[in-house]
Amino acid sequence: MRSLLPKVLHPIGGQPMLRHVIDSASELAPHAIHVVYGHGGEMVRSNLAELPLVNWVEQAQQLGTGHAVSQALPSIPDEHTVLILYGDVPLITPTTLRGLVAAAQSGVGLLTTELADPGGYGRIVRGADGAVSAIVEEKDATTQQRAIREVNTGMLAATARLLRRWLEGLNNDNAQGEFYLTDVIAAAVGEGVSVQTVAPQAVAEVMGVNNRLQLAQLEREYQMRQAREIMLSGVSLLDPSRFDLRGELRAGQDVTIDVNVVLEGEVELGDGVRIGPNCYLRDVRIGSGSRINPNSVLEQAEVGAGCVIGPFARIRPETRLADQVHIGNFVEVKKSDVAAGSKINHLSYVGDSTVGSGVNIGAGVITCNYDGANKHRTVIGDGAFIGSDTQLVAPVEVGAGATIGAGSTITHDTPAGELTLSRVRQKTVQGWTRPVKNKRT
Repeated sequence: MRSLLPKVLHPIGGQPMLRHVIDSASELAPHAIHVVYGHGGEMVRSNLAELPLVNWVEQAQQLGTGHAVSQALPSIPDEHTVLILYGDVPLITPTTLRGLVAAAQSGVGLLTTELADPGGYGRIVRGADGAVSAIVEEKDATTQQRAIREVNTGMLAATARLLRRWLEGLNNDNAQGEFYLTDVIAAAVGEGVSVQTVAPQAVAEVMGVNNRLQLAQLEREYQMRQAREIMLSGVSLLDPSRFDLRGELRAGQDVTIDVNVVLEGEVELGDGVRIGPNCYLRDVRIGSGSRINPNSVLEQAEVGAGCVIGPFARIRPETRLADQVHIGNFVEVKKSDVAAGSKINHLSYVGDSTVGSGVNIGAGVITCNYDGANKHRTVIGDGAFIGSDTQLVAPVEVGAGATIGAGSTITHDTPAGELTLSRVRQKTVQGWTRPVKNKRT
């Protein structure tokens, strides 16, 4: 990966690859999940420390996959079925894993797949009767064995009792000088234990990540998988190949999402919501019938029904917009409550504010909420009209129905229903002549 970040912490869909594997395993309601970690593993452990059921097992020396599994076995009862997964194979599904565990009930369940180009994978060797006889790693394979297209994914299931016995008998007499987990298959065959193979529903489920190109390929596969589910649930994605969901989406009926939209965290979209192109939403709730116009950013905010946001608007954390609020182009709202029917349509900043209903805030208005040390609040009453290019220096309160003349700097509370303004008196200088450039000689 050419990175300081351990490979299994590189994200797919906004979550570490290892988290995806653990989540899929958790769907099977396991007794425990054991994560074997080696170099750089403390960072992995600290990043995922909050996960329940996870037992962290250190592999001090990296002596191969068989050795890794043996580190976890001491804490697993003999009669338990052990399902072996990999932290850099993030798209495995619970459905496939259930099939693998079911296959282990009669001996060993082995996950295999066929690849057009099997290079780099261990090959599945079958006998004349079609039964699995061994797995041969590519570096140890003959020319004939390398032509086999059925490959080992590394994922298998068997009882702890069987695995314990077979792992104790492993040796590292191979090209890598490692203890191969795959050698337990030959041991099972030698004892006459049934090896049942299971195939994934899609090849992407068993694809691993060893570089950033493969990471990007699986990211797109993951996003297309989510896009299919979302569209089948009734959401319209205008181009599913240009959509990213890095969290959880709950959507009502007739929701439309345009291209290049990124959703993170928990996002809830009410009936009839329309999201324009190039928008970013993180941890937001948007009410029915609202429209988010292109190139808008919304984070940790609540938007009521029938609102219009953007284009090029930014709604920052702790903002709550009531129904029928309009937030226009190049407007930024932060940590503010805006009541029903209010409009902030052009080039304004409203921060740390309480805005009443039916308020009109003109172009270029800013709430001066920060004095260099502390934040202060601005309160604007119902029906107030704030003229363009006004500065409201907090803490300050504008009374209900008040009008603030354009270009004013308001530093004191203003009365309800009255016009307040602060301007230098306009004057005209009679006979003034505009300077002109001197003519060159």
